[in-house]
Amino acid sequence: MKLTAQEQAMLDGEYGTGVQLAMKVQVAVGESYDAPYMVPITRAHVALSNQEADLWFVEKLVNGGAVCRVRPTVNPSFNWEQFKEFTTLEAEDEEIVRRTHEAYKKIGAIMTYNCTPYLEKNVPRFGEITAFSESSATPFVNSVYGARSNREAAVSALCAAVTGVVPYYGYLLNENRRGQILVEVEAEMKSDFDYQLLGYCTPKKTGFKLPVFSGLKNPGKEALMNLGAQLNTGGNVAMYHILGFTPEAQTMEAAFQGKEPEAVVRITQEDLDIMRGELTDPYGKIDFALFGCPHLTIDQIATVAGMVQGKRLAVPLFIMTSSLSYVLAEKMDYMRIIREAGGWIVSDTCMDQPCWKFLYGKKGVTDSPKCAYYTRRRQMQFVITELENAVTAALEGEITL
Repeated sequence: MKLTAQEQAMLDGEYGTGVQLAMKVQVAVGESYDAPYMVPITRAHVALSNQEADLWFVEKLVNGGAVCRVRPTVNPSFNWEQFKEFTTLEAEDEEIVRRTHEAYKKIGAIMTYNCTPYLEKNVPRFGEITAFSESSATPFVNSVYGARSNREAAVSALCAAVTGVVPYYGYLLNENRRGQILVEVEAEMKSDFDYQLLGYCTPKKTGFKLPVFSGLKNPGKEALMNLGAQLNTGGNVAMYHILGFTPEAQTMEAAFQGKEPEAVVRITQEDLDIMRGELTDPYGKIDFALFGCPHLTIDQIATVAGMVQGKRLAVPLFIMTSSLSYVLAEKMDYMRIIREAGGWIVSDTCMDQPCWKFLYGKKGVTDSPKCAYYTRRRQMQFVITELENAVTAALEGEITL
């Protein structure tokens, strides 16, 4: 790779061993993809994990004197104070969270602990070059905003934040943002949940090609968030276009950059119904409800509050959300309503954190295939259905056809 004098100085260790390691990672990534040079970034988001390897790496950078040139937002951790009411946390888990927090704070991250920073705290503009990790974040910034990010890992996004640059390859290049497969959506698409199913179903038909959707009418932010999250979980698809809607697909010609689609596929209501059947565990009795993968928006929290107001939940219900939405829920009385019904709203956390160990081995209901995907290795079973159906199930203690 061709490096600038400053980039070479970083690689040579003139800025300390932490920055040197970060640049070594960036150069290795760039060489793997035949990137000709580095380009500067203006934003980053790091999908920290509170796992030992993640902690080892960030502490190694910190101990080497590294500080972020571009301050990144970060993925969820957990606030153990919010969990003490209904579970006991293991000391080793609290310790790794504390050390991770201190290390990321020292390196200069913005401690948002939110998997949807693109909605409120880290919103890029069209064409801006960024380094976003997190499976719902990368598709959203690429597709909805028209900003540019590769499908970064937590490590590479952190290294980009430290060095301020990324290798020039992948979705940073115009030609790699061209649509490849036309996906004609003939399903009804009546709810945000249908976009979850569409996102999971599409890679089954298109592989990891960049899809261009037709037939979608003015989807909201939750639908777009869900679509991208599932595309990048059910497949390795970090960008999509929606004809006449997303900024780089106002016309068919723009979406495919003047070329013909490599293939045309159709997704029907039957396809989505089959996908639902493949994803969900059998209906029946449930032990809990868990929402917020990605984090629920304040509008989704309002939906839950409206459904449980004045009622009593048959099983515990948990909502994961951002700290901003948590505060808003308190101000708007949703917190009290949900708490009085027997549910909880928690901020700054994710189902892929050790704070949910008390649910391992149990069966829950959720609206998120991504949530169910990440928890399978922890023996958590999930019925997957629309948010409203899932809340009804939590009120009744079971879900039936």
